[in-house]
Formats: sequence, C-alpha cells, structure tokens
Amino acid sequence: MDTTDTATTNHSTDDSSTDSLDDDMASRAAEPLPGLTVRPPTTEDGAAMWRLARDSGSLDLNSSYAYLLLADHFAATCRVAFLAEPGTDGEGGPVGFVSAYRLPADPATLFVWQVAVDPAARGRRVAGRLLDAVVDATAEGDGPAVSRLHTTVTTDNASSRRVFARWAAERGATLRETSGYEAAHFPDGHEAEPLLVIEGIRPPR
Repeated sequence: MDTTDTATTNHSTDDSSTDSLDDDMASRAAEPLPGLTVRPPTTEDGAAMWRLARDSGSLDLNSSYAYLLLADHFAATCRVAFLAEPGTDGEGGPVGFVSAYRLPADPATLFVWQVAVDPAARGRRVAGRLLDAVVDATAEGDGPAVSRLHTTVTTDNASSRRVFARWAAERGATLRETSGYEAAHFPDGHEAEPLLVIEGIRPPR
C-alpha cells in the first residue's frame, strides 16, 4: 500500500486483492466526527465511490461501472460515509467508502477491497466506522456473522499494517500473515501482496 495526502492507501491492483485502508484509523481513539453518517450505498452512490477512489491519488481506479455494481449488487458489504456541515440538515457530502465482499466459499470471511477517506474527514475514525458498520451488520443478516477479515498488504506498507493491527486489537481479534498474491501473479510489475488474516472478531458491544 502507498499512503497519500488524501488519507488513503493502496495495496492491490484491480480485482485481485484489497485496495486501501486509510491512515485515519490510526486515530480511532479520537472523538467521533460530528455530523458523520454511514450507510449502505445505493446505485446513485456508485459515482461518488468512483470519484473518491479517483481523487485518492493512489487507489487502483476501477471502471465507473465496477463501482455501480459494488453499490448495487454488494451494498450489504459496502458502506459510504457522509459528512454534514454543522447546523445543516441532511446527510451531507460523501467523504469515504469501503468496498468488500464475503468470500463465496466462506461467507463468514469478509474480504476488504478498497477503503478511501477524504481529507476533510481524516483522523476521525471514519475508516474504522466504515469497517465496523460492515462487519457488525452481518450479525443481523440472514447469513453467518463475519468472524474473519482478509486483506492484502505489501511488505513495505507499515502504515496500513499498523492500521489493521490496531483494528484487530480493538475488536479482540488476532492478526497473522500468510501467502497471498506473488509478484509473478501480476502482469504489470506489481509488488507481492501477502495476505493478512484477522480472526476472532469480537461482536459489537
């Protein structure tokens, strides 16, 4: 993953692995951001997700159609964050999103693909709230609750590794690293992407 000044990081290419977790999760102890709402996306939010990924400067930008599919077909495991101006009504403008999906062969495992957070919401637990919202909602759905989270991170991306380690610790989970995607799997000279496995995620209090 590569950290950018838009508070996003990148650690994959296209549809082969996860794409980002932003540094603001390192500040999850900060007070929650007033006016922030997090909800599942709708088809109308696909364009905003695409723009947030585009403006991150480091995310692997997928086609606009891909974000429409994520917002439409995978809304149960994706979330969008909105920030309203103080004293105003409504949910405000989009400031972040997470895209993820359950592993088809193991629906108790959530694979996080991309997370992006706008600079306006940096350092205020936005990424953490996005992840919490997706994971915690699975405990209320028809399928099994998510108890494991998978993501891939390059070995030199200490920032993103620290983010996942802190999130795992806060959720009472363990984190281990195993083989993921090797450099030879990528056709474009991409670095290897080891797999991080977070297990035993504690339910929400």
